[in-house]
Amino acid sequence: LDRDVDMAVTGQRHPFLCKYRASARKSTGKLEYLEAELWSNGGNSLDLSGPVMDRALFHIDNVYKWPALRVKGVVCRTNLPSNTAFRGFGGPQALMFSEAVMDHLGFALGLGGTGGAHSASQLLDFRKRNLYKEGDLTHFDQALVGWNVPRLIQEAEASSELAAREAAVHEFNSANRFRKRGISLQPTKFGISFTAKFMNQGGALVHVHTDGTVLVSHGGTEMGQGLHTKVCQVAARVFGIQVDQVHVSESATDKVANSSPSAASLSTDLYGMATLNACEQIVQRLEPVKKEILAARLAQGNAQEPTFKEVVFAAYFSRVDLSAHGFYIVPADKCGFDFNKPLAKGASPSLRGTPFNYFTQGVSVSEVELDCLTGDTRILRSDVVMDVGQSLNPALDIGQIEGAFVQGWGWLSMEELSFGDSDHQWVRPGHLFTKGPGTYKIPAFDDTPVDFRVRLLDGVSNPFAVHSSKAIGEPPFFLAASAFFAAKAAAEAARAEARADADSSAASAAGAGADGGESKPEMAGYFSLFAPATSERLRMACTDAFSAAATVGNPDFRTKGSY
Repeated sequence: LDRDVDMAVTGQRHPFLCKYRASARKSTGKLEYLEAELWSNGGNSLDLSGPVMDRALFHIDNVYKWPALRVKGVVCRTNLPSNTAFRGFGGPQALMFSEAVMDHLGFALGLGGTGGAHSASQLLDFRKRNLYKEGDLTHFDQALVGWNVPRLIQEAEASSELAAREAAVHEFNSANRFRKRGISLQPTKFGISFTAKFMNQGGALVHVHTDGTVLVSHGGTEMGQGLHTKVCQVAARVFGIQVDQVHVSESATDKVANSSPSAASLSTDLYGMATLNACEQIVQRLEPVKKEILAARLAQGNAQEPTFKEVVFAAYFSRVDLSAHGFYIVPADKCGFDFNKPLAKGASPSLRGTPFNYFTQGVSVSEVELDCLTGDTRILRSDVVMDVGQSLNPALDIGQIEGAFVQGWGWLSMEELSFGDSDHQWVRPGHLFTKGPGTYKIPAFDDTPVDFRVRLLDGVSNPFAVHSSKAIGEPPFFLAASAFFAAKAAAEAARAEARADADSSAASAAGAGADGGESKPEMAGYFSLFAPATSERLRMACTDAFSAAATVGNPDFRTKGSY
């Protein structure tokens, strides 16, 4: 298919809308309750919209402890192509809502936005006061084990020099009228497992050849994420050989049948563990052969350990099976949540199951500069600290984090879909207008942070995955939200200065005996920035005389896009 036809007929990531009521106590800055309704556009068929909404419901809390939380999800059927899965699978949308709620509550408490001066440090203190603690239960009653978000925030705050840079941002904003900067910190947690229990299984087939090389077949799909490399590392570590002695054949059902999709960031966990299982079976068979060789050498006064190749060669002539099929399932008590299971009023949601094996966690701090006259943005610096347990391959994991961040920034800043509707009457109803590179933009080199610093958390482990590692595919995607909220903070600074100019003009006019009016109420209150934060949206958010002239009669105008 041509690209434009492919994009027109293929489903996209689910657009989401959230309506919420939230409360926090002003005297203590502690959260009280959150009641939210999530609405997603599923398109013309259900497809994967149900599980996408499920994951969104699980992630609406992000990293914050709500004493009372009620969330409801509704999938809407529309005349669009059936929307489907994309990196994050509903999680990033809910995490964005969670951060937007915290941002809104912070404004209501007079923390970020008082006098128009966005305060990243005050908002961070508010977030810190409401973080989960080790052993706390989520809103679906899963206990948090290995909870490292408080440490991640502490390290990210220090390494990013947040306090000093925030002061520099305010100084820059005071000196520049039409260029503003913002800085923001966002944390995340992302649950790892398929929410459907039966999918949490994986197999691998391992062959050891007489020359000491190893061939692995597994059920995962390599798509550039480094799955094959990590599987090779797992096998090499078990056998005590170099990675270049291990080879992976492309996935095929005649080697490993009935594979689960390579999704949910779970492939290394499933196929790494399945490969580990197969390799350990072979090692167990080789152990008697190795002892026999060593005993014969000791009898001759030679204490040298036999090499893997020597053991394998001897095992072949001893008729030892050098192939094994490995299999792994996520433990039954660490996956699977049945929304259809009846639950008595007041009963714990844990009776329906435990949806996740563990959580991958991370924090990002981003500083963004905004051109208030065009809406153009530039990420000046981003600092990411990620808990990936004992990384199997730090280079691959850092690459995944960098790629996910930039892809997330595309989602939150430029990848806008426009369909034919009442606001876009030149496009047939329900047809996609942005279906090619001329109208649909993705991040380029210049959209990456100018200064990009990624670090993996030291001294942490994860007993629930292969070699204490953690999944890394989807969790970092949301961390680009730090750049989104930094851009929003820059727009807030522009609005604050416009409001101050309007108040000053009004005072001058009043002193001259004229009716100079006063600053507009829509400039003073909290404003919502819809994602993606395109240049159009950011430009219109920077309320000034130019934008006011374009929105006469509609002072609360917001560029909402087409969904």
